[in-house]
Amino acid sequence: MKYWRETIAVTQRILIELLRRRRSLIFWSIFPISILILSGFILAERAKLSTAVAFEYAAPSSLVGAALFFSCLGGSVATVVAEREQQTLKRLFVSPLSGISYFLGIFMAHSCIGIGQTILIYTVAAFWGATFQGSILLGVTIILTSIVAYVGLGFILGTQLARRIEDVNALIAAFGVPLLILGGAFLPSSLFPQTLINIARYNPIYHMNEALVGVSAKGDKINDITFHFWFLLIFALAMVICGWLSYQRMLIIERRL
Repeated sequence: MKYWRETIAVTQRILIELLRRRRSLIFWSIFPISILILSGFILAERAKLSTAVAFEYAAPSSLVGAALFFSCLGGSVATVVAEREQQTLKRLFVSPLSGISYFLGIFMAHSCIGIGQTILIYTVAAFWGATFQGSILLGVTIILTSIVAYVGLGFILGTQLARRIEDVNALIAAFGVPLLILGGAFLPSSLFPQTLINIARYNPIYHMNEALVGVSAKGDKINDITFHFWFLLIFALAMVICGWLSYQRMLIIERRL
């Protein structure tokens, strides 16, 4: 119970701070919705699809590539770096708050944001007639696993590579944008040459996108996306473990300073 109460307290603190910075929440809403609308109408025009079908294909890619990537990955990196700059970690050492609760609190806060964006994206897509074709339970599992993977990776980047808030944008641009394009978040992977497809198979965003598009737009079942699903699951687990180890290493370094 102690860890649970502390985790909820950290989660509430981070969410309250985000609510106070309303511009960030507004931008995190505008950006994925803009990508969704642009992608939906481009697909409808170029692929000669109905608006509803086009938005069914655009929604998963917009969620994975625009919403979850920048809020869960970029947001967790920014939170970790900001906490270091504001000396929050120093205060943590002299408080009864445990490191596990702090780690899980940041994790849960950005998971809440990701879930909120998921609801927002699919609500906007439904406005144009899109429906979720496959298993909702399987789709939710893929989305939650993607959130876990992004936040875990954010901990690794935030604790090991970023030192100042100014580093966050450069870090996300350098690592993230090429992976998003290669993952099919902005361009359908069906347009890729075989060489890029072979490279994309090592890209977790590609598997997030393919799995969610398959379930959401095509009605695929678990047997149809087995490889994508297991790759994503293993990657998410690895990111949680590596993120926790990176966080512990950062705490050791901060104690020495």
